[in-house]
Amino acid sequence: MRTSELFGHGRTVFSFEVFPPKKTSAVETIYDTLKELRELSPDFISVTYGAGGSGANSKTAEIASYITNELGITAVAHLTCINNTKEDILAILDEFKRLGIENILALRGDVTPDITPKDDFRYASDLVSFIKQHGDFDISGGCYPDVHFEAPDAATDIENLKKKTDAGAEHLISQLFFDNRTFYDFRDRARAAGINVPIEAGIMPVVNTKQIERMVALCGASLPPKFSRIMQKYENDPEALCDAGIAYAVDQIVDLIANDVDGIHLYTMNKPYIARRIADSIRTLL
Repeated sequence: MRTSELFGHGRTVFSFEVFPPKKTSAVETIYDTLKELRELSPDFISVTYGAGGSGANSKTAEIASYITNELGITAVAHLTCINNTKEDILAILDEFKRLGIENILALRGDVTPDITPKDDFRYASDLVSFIKQHGDFDISGGCYPDVHFEAPDAATDIENLKKKTDAGAEHLISQLFFDNRTFYDFRDRARAAGINVPIEAGIMPVVNTKQIERMVALCGASLPPKFSRIMQKYENDPEALCDAGIAYAVDQIVDLIANDVDGIHLYTMNKPYIARRIADSIRTLL
């Protein structure tokens, strides 16, 4: 199924993100995780492309194909462009077509110090346009409730996001955030700018302090006082921190659903146990 067809039916879409195994691990190592996630009945599962990805990332494509063709779940393959040429992207699109993958999350990708970016695509909107011209894919895009760290201000960030949807992105998935007011303010700005596609809220349950430090460094998400107090109180008690992180994520999701969010996209970190605890807590609300 095409991702955009999942929305608009009077219910909250619930989806997961997974990432491929390390290069030194066989792709099959993620299959048991995916089978456990299937039991939670997600509307779709997205598969990340990997930092510094370039050329045909066969693990992403292979995993997305497995989700679609073996598990019978809608899959979304992430695709970044900063380290890819147009020829690279065309080869990847051909591979997606061959494997029956019809949904793509089009992203610029992160700049990595040891890799010189290619010149073919400057922005994710360029990739969206290119995909539209070269295949019948359902295209999703990313968005930043806390404002993209490279944008000079929130207004410019929304202008750039509008370019992405105008280019053909039919659905947006947000970067993680920890204050729902930040998401609501972002959603209001997006709607006022004429961005009317579904916007899923990206939720990451924080279960260890190193994880939050790494994610905040990568995406610049702000930490509300309530969240910071929880992290500080339980930082030396891993089990309590895990429980507190899951509870905080559930509270966020309950409030988001009550405020008519289009969807919840759960960053599972390839941990079915965490996904199950959250899914069981919110199942009757979806």
